Amino acid sequence: MRLTKTIAGVVAAASMTVLGQAVADVDPSLPEYRAVSGVSGNLTSIGSDTLNNLMTLWAEDFNSFYPNVNIQIQGAGTSTAPPALAEGTSNFGPMSRAMRDSEVASFEEAHGYPPTLVRVAIDLLAVYVNRDNPIEGLSIPQVDAIFSSTRRCGHGEDITRWGQVGLEGAWANRDITLYSRNAVSGTYGYFRQHALCDGDFKDSINEQPGSASVVQGVTESLNGIGYSGIGYQTAGVRAIPLARDEDSVMAEPTAENAASGDYPLARFLYVYVNNHPEDGMPPSQREFLKMVLSKEGQEVVLRDGFIPLPEAVAAQERAKLGLD
Repeated sequence: MRLTKTIAGVVAAASMTVLGQAVADVDPSLPEYRAVSGVSGNLTSIGSDTLNNLMTLWAEDFNSFYPNVNIQIQGAGTSTAPPALAEGTSNFGPMSRAMRDSEVASFEEAHGYPPTLVRVAIDLLAVYVNRDNPIEGLSIPQVDAIFSSTRRCGHGEDITRWGQVGLEGAWANRDITLYSRNAVSGTYGYFRQHALCDGDFKDSINEQPGSASVVQGVTESLNGIGYSGIGYQTAGVRAIPLARDEDSVMAEPTAENAASGDYPLARFLYVYVNNHPEDGMPPSQREFLKMVLSKEGQEVVLRDGFIPLPEAVAAQERAKLGLD
C-alpha cells in the first residue's frame, strides 16, 4: 500500500492551507487561467470511466474560453486509454491507475519515447452499502474476505453474510450481494491491488460497465456492497468508514483522513498525453492541461466531488509539461 502513503503525504502537505471540513478546498496559491489567442480544432479523450464526468466538466469550461474547440470524450474504462494514445486516436488518456510497463512499451514502440503522465486530481475510493444498511464500517481484511476468493489480506474466514461482520436481527442471515467494476477498469485494478492484497475476485461479483452502475446496483439492492470513486456517491448509498487492519481505527472517506493516512484507499487520478520531447504538444492540448492545472481547473475537481491538487503538485506537473 505504498501509493496510499504517497497520497497521504501529498494531501497532508496541502492540509496546512487547503483542507476544509469533509473535503479539501482549492489551494489559493494555484494560478488563475488566462485564455490565449489562436486556439481551435478538435480534441479527443478516451479512457477512464471514473474521470468521465471530470473530463466532461473540464471540456465545458474549456469551451467557455475557446468556443471553436470541439472535444469528444469516451469513458469506457482505463484500459482503453493506452492503445488509443499509442495509435494516435486520442489526445488525452485519462486513467485511474498508472500505465503498466507493457502499455508504456507499446507507446514507446510506436513513437520512440514514453507517454507523459500528468497527475490531475486525488480520489478516495469508497466502499458503498445501501443507505439502509446499519454497518458501522469494515477493515480491509474484512473487505477482502467479502470480495475475494483468496483472502490474501489475512482474514480467517470467507464472508458471505452480513451477520459475519456484526449485523444482528433480520440482517444476520442476509446474503451479501457484490457489485464491482469490470476488468477493463483502472478502479477494478486498484481495488484488487489495495483492498484484495493482489488477490482474486469471487466469481459471484456482479461486474458493471461504469462507476455509476455500481452505485446504482447497491442503491437497488438492500444487501448490496460495491466500490467506486467518492465522486459517485448518491443519496441511495452510504460510503462506509474503513480501517487499514483489525487493530486500526475506522476512518471516514474524507480528505482529512487521507491526509493523516488513516483512510486506506486514496489515489491520484491521471491524464496521459503524447508530449513530444522536442516539439511538445499542439496549442489546444497545452492550454487544456494548463487550465486543468489552474485554479479554475481544480475548482472543477472539487465541484465533481474529488480532492483538488495542492499547488506544489500542480506546479510540478506544469513544469513537466513546460507550461509555466
